[in-house]
Amino acid sequence: MNPQRFFIAGFVIIIVVGAILLTMPFATVNGNGLPFIDALFTATSAVCVTGLVVVDTGTTFTPWGQAVIMLLIKVGGMGFLTFGTFFAVIMGKRIYFRERLLLQEAINQQSPAGIIRMVRYVFVTTLLVEFVGAALLTARFAQEMEFPRAAFFGVFHSVSAFNNAGFDLFGNYASLTGYTADLFVNAVIAGLLVIGGLGFVVTLDLFNQRRFSSLSLNSKITLVAAAVLLISGTVLVFLLEQGNPATLGPLDSFTRVQAAFFQSATARTAGFNTIDTASLLNPTLLVVMVLMFIGASSGSTGGGIKVTTFFLLLLTVRSIVKGQENPHLFSRRVSSQIVGKAMAIFSASLFLVLTSAFLLTLFEEAEFLPCLFEAISAFATVGLSMGITPDLSLPGKIVVIMTMFFGRLGPLTIAMALATRGPKEQFRYPEEKLLVG
Repeated sequence: MNPQRFFIAGFVIIIVVGAILLTMPFATVNGNGLPFIDALFTATSAVCVTGLVVVDTGTTFTPWGQAVIMLLIKVGGMGFLTFGTFFAVIMGKRIYFRERLLLQEAINQQSPAGIIRMVRYVFVTTLLVEFVGAALLTARFAQEMEFPRAAFFGVFHSVSAFNNAGFDLFGNYASLTGYTADLFVNAVIAGLLVIGGLGFVVTLDLFNQRRFSSLSLNSKITLVAAAVLLISGTVLVFLLEQGNPATLGPLDSFTRVQAAFFQSATARTAGFNTIDTASLLNPTLLVVMVLMFIGASSGSTGGGIKVTTFFLLLLTVRSIVKGQENPHLFSRRVSSQIVGKAMAIFSASLFLVLTSAFLLTLFEEAEFLPCLFEAISAFATVGLSMGITPDLSLPGKIVVIMTMFFGRLGPLTIAMALATRGPKEQFRYPEEKLLVG
């Protein structure tokens, strides 16, 4: 079994097991469990760290059901192979070369060398960051609820934020709209989103090198692109929404900037929201959809085509305009093979989003814009919603489930898993020019 098929099988098994657990009586407040399709949707959303929901997480599930969702987020965010390998190492089991190759593919490393060290770093860093986030959130929530509940809320939302999942327990699909003006909650959640969205490879590079000039090209592009997107998104949301009475209009100047920043950060990662997404103006929705489609960093828990892919495509356009053979940045050249992969990812992702949006408009009574928004959110595993997901029909739920699944694993990974590799080419066909553009 090739690595791609192995990952697909692993994710399917975890999702199905999670769905079965959520159908059990102990998982829901009414004691009946969820219908299987809703349980499958919720489990897929959790494992694929998306956050789209067909039932309200805070009021539908018992603490046991919510704990199941949190565990699914944890396993899905870190990767089941990373999760299992860490415990195997602790138990003293040997990790063979084949397993190291699978791990290399799972956490997007260039070489299997040092892969076990990387797994340890991923696991320890994740627990440390989530612990700090949980402690800070618990201290804040304890001001308005009993400590045991505050602690559970703190842990759940820390795990959900760092893994870029966006699930919340506040009820009535409210997300963080009750904390729009709360600087502390905004800062902690946004910090967890950004750290989780940068990815383990970049954070390890930052930890080891400290100086920007010593970082790898991947880390440099990731950091620059993430900063540009975060700042430009904040400015655009602020300018477009400051006069909207349903979003930023009633807020004071500082809270407007804070809410705009949070909206920009969450659009590429988790799907928490402090302002009502459905009330955003159409130009702002377009900005949010673009940010969602671009997504987080390679090797992170976030989705989308990834910031490095987007930035590389821009560099490729620049190199073509300037008549250069290969794109380059920071005194480094990018190979044509990597450029081709970036173009394939972009094309496959765009095809998936458009197909999903088309099917949603076919099966649902909603207008085109909410269907497109939901399709992009599902593909990019963001979880922001214009409110149509809880009312999806059975075919609509299946479409979104498949979109979340393909988006989490990557449409290119799915295609490679399904494709049959032919023998290596022994000859090359003659080249002929083709008219494009």
